[in-house]
Amino acid sequence: MGETHVFETRPEGVAEDWSMPQNWEQFSDSDHARWSNFAAKQTKTLEGLASDTFIDGVRALELDRLGVPEFDSWNERLRDVTGWEVVAVPGVIPNEPFFKMLAERKFPVSNFLRQGPSFEYSDEPDMFHDVFGHMPMFIDPTFGEFMTAYGRAGIRAENMGMSDWLGRLYLHTVEFGLIEDGGSLRAYGAGLMSSYAETVHALTSNAPRRLHFDLPRLMRTEWPFDEFQPTYFVIESFDALLEEMETTSLKQVYAQVSDLPIIPIGESVPGDREFKKAGANS
Repeated sequence: MGETHVFETRPEGVAEDWSMPQNWEQFSDSDHARWSNFAAKQTKTLEGLASDTFIDGVRALELDRLGVPEFDSWNERLRDVTGWEVVAVPGVIPNEPFFKMLAERKFPVSNFLRQGPSFEYSDEPDMFHDVFGHMPMFIDPTFGEFMTAYGRAGIRAENMGMSDWLGRLYLHTVEFGLIEDGGSLRAYGAGLMSSYAETVHALTSNAPRRLHFDLPRLMRTEWPFDEFQPTYFVIESFDALLEEMETTSLKQVYAQVSDLPIIPIGESVPGDREFKKAGANS
């Protein structure tokens, strides 16, 4: 994975809070057409695989019809529908400003768009991933509250030096999470929503392990960044996920997991609870 858009210090033109102008005029007619075509195609192919909330959110925010959204105007619709707004940033930003934005109901969006002959893959989170992959889920108020709570927890974790542990919660839920949705197993994580191939892998392949949500186990679970995930965690609902954030003493969880080894990629440990689809053999 390239490090081109991963930042530790603010580049020129980026404000102290790490926000920057979107400069919407930088995107060409070709960019808008490729966005629209791929968004419409991705939405159609994800039906029956993605959480219904995601599909509803795409359509409520018109992401399957718009080209690259112009944030100043699109944020008005986004605030009306979700109570959130997006903020352009140069790419992957440090933890502190990232957590602060989430706590303020602002979602940071990388201010560059994937290039190359195919629009189906980017080796780092770009604007399409951040907008199309993430924002539709915010039409669920409970999911939005979880993200706000995560931002506040992140600020505390950063002060305690525990943000790496909390970061795995984000990765295994917000990026690659699965959910029991109306009796079916569905995907909702943004990393899956922007990759049809991995969504199919996560839901139907016999290769990955699917585990019931377990916060200490999840925080210890290492992950690959350049291949499909070998382990996915399944939540029963967004209400349950929010409750976990609001009622669990994360400080106690950090103390528990920091004394235990990281679980290597794809490995199992005693106590793992495998998720079984309805009707599957036990």
